[in-house]
Amino acid sequence: MRVLVIDDDTGMTDLLTILLTPANAEVITANTAEQGLFLCKNNNPDIVILDLMLPEEEGWKVCQSIREFSDVPVCILSAFDTPGMIAKALDSGADDYLTKPISSGTLIARINKLLRRPLMVHQAEKAPNTSPLT
Repeated sequence: MRVLVIDDDTGMTDLLTILLTPANAEVITANTAEQGLFLCKNNNPDIVILDLMLPEEEGWKVCQSIREFSDVPVCILSAFDTPGMIAKALDSGADDYLTKPISSGTLIARINKLLRRPLMVHQAEKAPNTSPLT
């Protein structure tokens, strides 16, 4: 799986790389919103892990920008856990919202959950309609 991590804290991007690499993840990192959007457009990630507090553009706006060109799963990973902030991020197109700090096991499980969702939708679209009402 290819994971794009967008976080202005290089310590966090390094930590996520260390945590996700043993789970067979190819981790691509960006430390600015502009770099993150460029990498998202040009590297076809399977999932994006996005911080909300970026210096030049808030993460929820980055999420909205990603939604203009991609339906890649976006998981917000932020230190903020206020209901308003969570709602704003989810309303902007995020698929999940996790708060820092988070265990590596929980993070990997949530990533796997998000990655299974498109597969399940694709399989449902290909399955023959077996409903007794048709």
